[in-house]
Amino acid sequence: MATGKGGAASKEAKAAAKAARRQASKERRRQLWQAFLMQRKDDKLLLPLMLGAFVLVAVLFFVIGLIFGVQWFLLPVGLLLGALAAFVIFGRRVQTSVYRKAEGQAGAAAWTLDNLRGKWRVTNAVAATTHLDAVHRVIGLPGIVLVGEGSAHRIKPLLAQEKKRTARLVGDTPIYDVIVGNDEGQIPLKQLQRYLTKLPRNIDTKRMDSLESRLTALSVRGGPALPKGPMPGGAKARGGMQRTVRRR
Repeated sequence: MATGKGGAASKEAKAAAKAARRQASKERRRQLWQAFLMQRKDDKLLLPLMLGAFVLVAVLFFVIGLIFGVQWFLLPVGLLLGALAAFVIFGRRVQTSVYRKAEGQAGAAAWTLDNLRGKWRVTNAVAATTHLDAVHRVIGLPGIVLVGEGSAHRIKPLLAQEKKRTARLVGDTPIYDVIVGNDEGQIPLKQLQRYLTKLPRNIDTKRMDSLESRLTALSVRGGPALPKGPMPGGAKARGGMQRTVRRR
């Protein structure tokens, strides 16, 4: 009897999981369709480019098939790859549009970092000003990356201060610093993720865990946590925090 009840419960669980997967799939399709409609409204070249890629790839495979006498075999392959090419174009143009709209807005770099894929530990706004300039800390296989966003003349000293403070705690771990922007020596927002992924690998995951613990402990033991909003301009770390850094 117990086995029967267990089997029924298992079937119900499987049915519920299957229904949840169908609902999630349906929701993803709905979101993609809405994204397509929004992008097509702003991007007049989207549909011609997608159709052109689809037709071009399909025709190319059909012609290759004609040469070798297997056109009806390669045509479905061409249609499938053509649809894939169209989808890739759609995704890239949507991504470009999103970055273009986000560029220059406060918090855009933080949003980009939060969407990093892979072994990255992101802490947003480890230092900030009342003007919404901010320094974000990223721990990854390259080491530590400090990412600044905001006005260059305000963010540079803030970035240098945070780099000096971090260096006291992390020893010989490489520390990179970058400012997001379109001026000379800066990294455009749309290239930020690529910049991070191309940095050399200098440490391993175990070292990342250790660094994260140290830097988190610094924030916790050094005094009150940073406020949710930007720090007041000219704010300095309390003496207790400075002493903690020197002892370590």
